[in-house]
Amino acid sequence: MSRSRSIPWQSKTVLLLILPVLAAHLVLDLGREMTLRPLTAWTAIGISVTFGVLAFLLRAATAGGAATGALVAVTLYLWTPGWHTALWPLGALLVLTLLATRFGRRAKETLGVAEGRRGRTAAQVAANIGVAAVCGVPLTLAAIFSAEPVSRIWLVGMMAALGEATADTLSSELGQVLGGEPRLLTTLQRVPRGTDGAVTLVGTLCGIAGAAVVVAVAVPALEFGLEEIEIALGAAVLGLFVDSLLGEWVERMGWLGNDAVNTLSTLTAALVAVGAMRWLV
Repeated sequence: MSRSRSIPWQSKTVLLLILPVLAAHLVLDLGREMTLRPLTAWTAIGISVTFGVLAFLLRAATAGGAATGALVAVTLYLWTPGWHTALWPLGALLVLTLLATRFGRRAKETLGVAEGRRGRTAAQVAANIGVAAVCGVPLTLAAIFSAEPVSRIWLVGMMAALGEATADTLSSELGQVLGGEPRLLTTLQRVPRGTDGAVTLVGTLCGIAGAAVVVAVAVPALEFGLEEIEIALGAAVLGLFVDSLLGEWVERMGWLGNDAVNTLSTLTAALVAVGAMRWLV
């Protein structure tokens, strides 16, 4: 669960797959809200701008990363407007990952695994939380083109994706400082710190705890029930281990970069949650 280099063409592909979808979503949903509920539309814009500015000022993201985060924020708020909004779990993710990234920074710099001081790029932001925002697109289309009640399965998928992104960052950032000597997940072989796909027990537990916090925030914010909590958290944890396996099997070979691995891991968490909601609930 280490942070390895990105492969430029894959990072650009992640952006090209996610940003146009979110932009189209924004045009559809924001246009509808401007007509039906202009206060909601302007509130969404104000919140997203504030989110992006704070991310940039706190050096959590570059200018491009902050803009991408703002696009995700406005998408999630338009999807779940009001006080019971998906922005609360997103805010929990931001706080936890920011604290974890800055924890033990000197030690990480010594090891050569510290994140850049300018924060995450647009591709990194899209790879971590873009899938969660894309989960809102089916809900938007249902609200615009269908009179049927909107299903909550995609809401649980979003929470699983946010939980996995949080777990991945915490397991990596805290595990590198607190976790001792890492091991490969499949063979338990000891490997140097920073090895792709390597895990530590402490880092993994921190990651699971981070995912649990994000899902717990959804209980009052999104009125999650017990089954939804269990599915979202379980899918997030599964996605965390998928991230590690991808790192060990393909990222170490240079076939996938970190942005592609993060995207696939959050996508796995979201799809598993959606499938479980559809077939088990």
